[in-house]
Amino acid sequence: MPSRKPSGKAAALRRQGVLNRKPEVVQDELFLNHSFFDAQDLIQVKYEMVRRVEKDSWAVNKAAATYGFSRPAFYAAQEALKTHGLSGLVPKKRGPRGAHKLTDDVLAFVDELRGQDPNMTVVSVLKEILRKFGFCVHRRSLERALERRGKGRP
Repeated sequence: MPSRKPSGKAAALRRQGVLNRKPEVVQDELFLNHSFFDAQDLIQVKYEMVRRVEKDSWAVNKAAATYGFSRPAFYAAQEALKTHGLSGLVPKKRGPRGAHKLTDDVLAFVDELRGQDPNMTVVSVLKEILRKFGFCVHRRSLERALERRGKGRP
């Protein structure tokens, strides 16, 4: 068995969002017997899993199990590689993409409120958003949205 990789590489992989959280489940002989192959490198692991199926004619079930993935995860990696190349194997960030509550309509409403009463408190603005749009917004979310637009805190 090769020795563990230096923690510097693992830290770099973690910073880049491509550290394999379960390197111990990778059971391919390439990763177990050759120092070039690093089970901590998620992109390399996914690439080799897809390559084993496409070039070495492994069954999808065998490749997915050997590399610690499900069949759906294999197919997602295969499609990402085919569509976007290696960069497609980089995991996407989770969570909402951008302001999903504080839309332009909501912020225009806030601007209108602040135009009518420049001394209106944050809590009052949040209550008006709830009354008009029917959802709650966190105080700090509103403050950040206004700061991004250069309007400052209400």
